[in-house]
Amino acid sequence: MKARVHVSLKPGVLDPQGKAIGNALASLGFTGIGAVRQGKLIELELSETDPLRARATVEAMCKELLANPVIETYAIDLS
Repeated sequence: MKARVHVSLKPGVLDPQGKAIGNALASLGFTGIGAVRQGKLIELELSETDPLRARATVEAMCKELLANPVIETYAIDLS
């Protein structure tokens, strides 16, 4: 089973990388861009075949290592 974890900053948390990306896009001539927020994608290959157990395992990984729950949110996609 494969899992994808999308991690992003919570609304209201300053995102200096997103700001830098937005500024760089503007300097390259791209217009009509509002706020830019960046995040990360983590792909995991799991040996677990039960979707409920796989989700619980990935949820534990997120809480312990993959995301900082104080400033980040995450979404899990299983396939």
